[in-house]
Amino acid sequence: MNLAGIIAKARSENRAALDELAGKQLLAGFGISVPKSVVVAGADEVAAAFTKLTPPLVLKIVSPDILHKSDAGGVRVDLKSGAEITAAIRQMMNAPAVRDARIDGFLLEEMAPPGQEVVVGAVRDPQFGPLVMVGLGGIFVEVLADVAFRICPITRLDAQEMLAELKGAAVLKGARGRRPVSQDAIVDVLLKIGGEDGLLMRHADDFKEADINPLIVSESGAVAVDARFVLT
Repeated sequence: MNLAGIIAKARSENRAALDELAGKQLLAGFGISVPKSVVVAGADEVAAAFTKLTPPLVLKIVSPDILHKSDAGGVRVDLKSGAEITAAIRQMMNAPAVRDARIDGFLLEEMAPPGQEVVVGAVRDPQFGPLVMVGLGGIFVEVLADVAFRICPITRLDAQEMLAELKGAAVLKGARGRRPVSQDAIVDVLLKIGGEDGLLMRHADDFKEADINPLIVSESGAVAVDARFVLT
């Protein structure tokens, strides 16, 4: 399916947002790395899907009624066998927040390598148009609100300056014994989202809000582990 088709399909189904798989397909279409994944309808399809992926795996519920999957009990990590995945699906289906929800399936994907959590987001401002945001994940964004914004389209210099503005910028460079991560990888993602030919410029009228959270960044690159796109 082409990228416009992904968005059109969501609109035809009267969805307010892309589901996670569709969001990651959109990111992949712009050259952003995402985990290898398979969607299964239920426990009966796990055995076949398991052979296509390399454990450990993450299992996530796919539902238009569940926005925060973790809070609803719809995420399991570090699954190493088909039996563990099957058991996890059955447990999810019995969770109170899941029991009455519409279920489109279950996203089974390879776990990203260890790294620094980063959030990349976007919002459509009525006056300025699309804005792109970056911040460090975890406590840096939740408690310290450590983020930087720019009006799109951004240049490579803009992206580099955004990272330099962060209060936790030293963390990316390996402060206090941490391993440094690739700032170039973060810059590349920012350009693919908010650059001249980035996702926000090519689809400025399609989204009012977007988040890649987390983007896991290591010394060698970056992987978008979760993505949310709210349609206009």
